[in-house]
Amino acid sequence: MTIQRLHVSSRFSEIAIAGNLVHLAGQLATDTSLDIRGQTQQTLDIIDQFLADAGTDKSQIMSVTIYLKDIEQDYAAFNEVWDAWVADIEALPRTCVEAKMYLPEVLVEMTVVAIKPVATA
Repeated sequence: MTIQRLHVSSRFSEIAIAGNLVHLAGQLATDTSLDIRGQTQQTLDIIDQFLADAGTDKSQIMSVTIYLKDIEQDYAAFNEVWDAWVADIEALPRTCVEAKMYLPEVLVEMTVVAIKPVATA
């Protein structure tokens, strides 16, 4: 099976596709000056775009791992944005944990595994 990689840099690729399985690298906001709501929305927007680039969408997500810098402080606000994002689809499997981020300004990071619908003839 061939692995297709999209949005490749010298260090990593943002997307890896094998068959109909799509993996997104950890995604985070490009503007880390935003609060948790802003960073969450920006991260979800990036996830939507990368899933589209891979030929799928959020309704095809198999799992999401969510890393919050401060789960006690940010969990409720994160969930407000998350709940709006998933309001039009079935609830997604997810894991949410607190983690030390690579920069102190990063409040949220998410990794995604999705499937790419198989084309029917």
